[in-house]
Amino acid sequence: MTARTLVRLTFANPASAIYLGLVGVAVAIATAVTLFAPGPGFIWVLPALFAFPLFFFVALVEGAFRGEGQPETWLFLTELALCVLAQSLLLGTIAEAARGRLRRGAPTRHTAGADE
Repeated sequence: MTARTLVRLTFANPASAIYLGLVGVAVAIATAVTLFAPGPGFIWVLPALFAFPLFFFVALVEGAFRGEGQPETWLFLTELALCVLAQSLLLGTIAEAARGRLRRGAPTRHTAGADE
């Protein structure tokens, strides 16, 4: 797979674009509440829920190595971003495969006389 294919599958299809848009809105809401509310509480659970299937396993592995306590903010945001991008790639791949556009190494057919 080329870099162009990865970018197209991750960002440039409707399913991934909608997913990334929803995650972006959730992150914007969580950031606004964190900046402007006196006690933000558990607002960052909302973006984590959008990345849930993969983020759950990453958080379990990271928690096993780190021990108890909360992770640093940079680590949490990095894990969240990587999980969202991986899930967007998977969602784009599933959407393209469902449409029949993803052909791995399939040779293209040329009909005789088409180029003449």
